[in-house]
Amino acid sequence: MRALTIRQPWAAAITYADKRVENRVWPTSYRGPVLIHAGKQMDRRRGPMVAAVVRGLQLDLGAVLAVARITDCHADDGECTPWSTTGNFHFVLDEVTALPLPIPWDGTQGLWTPSAVLVDRVREQLEGEGTARVLREEAGPC
Repeated sequence: MRALTIRQPWAAAITYADKRVENRVWPTSYRGPVLIHAGKQMDRRRGPMVAAVVRGLQLDLGAVLAVARITDCHADDGECTPWSTTGNFHFVLDEVTALPLPIPWDGTQGLWTPSAVLVDRVREQLEGEGTARVLREEAGPC
């Protein structure tokens, strides 16, 4: 399992809306479960699409908000989603499941390995067959 720190409001758009691609300047070969961690800094660049999504939401900072699955990473092809950024690599996300309560946690930049304590705290909040599937590790490079 990995975790990915994402600035707000983008972390909220993944967790609570239909943003299913994360834009990065670097690629990843990792496929599998990932914790969506909201960084401690806000990204002040917002377009009308993200403003409409996050209006009225509390934008938690420095906390794990959701679990998802990275199913693909590809270079910009110009046809991905309305959330895609030209010239970036697109981490394709699926099975996004919001945590009932955000878990305050210090993260780091990039794709990082969460501690067993953090993973256990996430598992405590999520029960059920669908969630068990998204948390299941899959063999693959990181």
